[in-house]
Amino acid sequence: MPPSHPSRRAILSADDFGLSVAVNEGIERAHRDGVLGAASLMVAGAAAADAVARAKRLPGLRVGLHLVVIEGPSVLAPAEIPDLVDGQRMFPSGQRRLGVNYFFRPRIRRQLAAEIRAQFAAFAATGLVLDHADAHKHMHLHPTVGRLLVETGREFGLRAVRVPAEPPAVMRDCGEAPGFGARALHVWTRLLRNQIRRAGMAANDAVFGLAWTGAMTEARMLRLIPRLPSGVSELYFHPAAGRDATLDVLMPEYRHEEELAALLSPAVAAALDAAGIARIGYGDLAASA
Repeated sequence: MPPSHPSRRAILSADDFGLSVAVNEGIERAHRDGVLGAASLMVAGAAAADAVARAKRLPGLRVGLHLVVIEGPSVLAPAEIPDLVDGQRMFPSGQRRLGVNYFFRPRIRRQLAAEIRAQFAAFAATGLVLDHADAHKHMHLHPTVGRLLVETGREFGLRAVRVPAEPPAVMRDCGEAPGFGARALHVWTRLLRNQIRRAGMAANDAVFGLAWTGAMTEARMLRLIPRLPSGVSELYFHPAAGRDATLDVLMPEYRHEEELAALLSPAVAAALDAAGIARIGYGDLAASA
């Protein structure tokens, strides 16, 4: 194995830990038998307790908070945040409407702040070390959500946050021509990066998994790995050991089992080694910040 390239490091992570048992099993297998190093926990997910139990059996798995403020369950009861969730504690899925409400309506912002605090407190109650934080559907790119995540997270020991900045030039080299929306989003991520920097927290330099969300297959990983840019890149996945009713409803187009196969692939592990790319966690960035 060649020495790690000093300018290229990678965090391989999985979202939606706690969403379902199938997801949890996929994450456990991808870490135990593959290259997965981190996972982001949905603390109010239906299988959150199962995820926490698995994480405690896997001391090498870095676990962070996957903040849910869209299309998922809340920690607080509907009576406490009546303008945020329905009677089943579920946030709606409309990003545009939520974005407007989170920015312009003080009553909703107060409820949002209370729910974000409750999610950090629920993570703390698990006893797991908080490695990092990010948000479901990358909602922390919203300036209000990002500010609350950083400010509240700091009180709970948060030291690193994902910035979902996918470099258009790299994706172009991988055969994916980024449209105007992807290029504009990359510029917009500077706002979140500035929020993180002002808080004295660490962040990744690049992320991969946006253009190929739900389809981070072995073939795509083998195309991407040699082209990873200098700095720290997070490659995030949505692995699962199999399909279930939850995934069929929420992510019917995602190729969860293929993503698990990519994380278990000897060819992917060999490609990372051949490129001299060190596999790290967010905690390593925070420790050196």
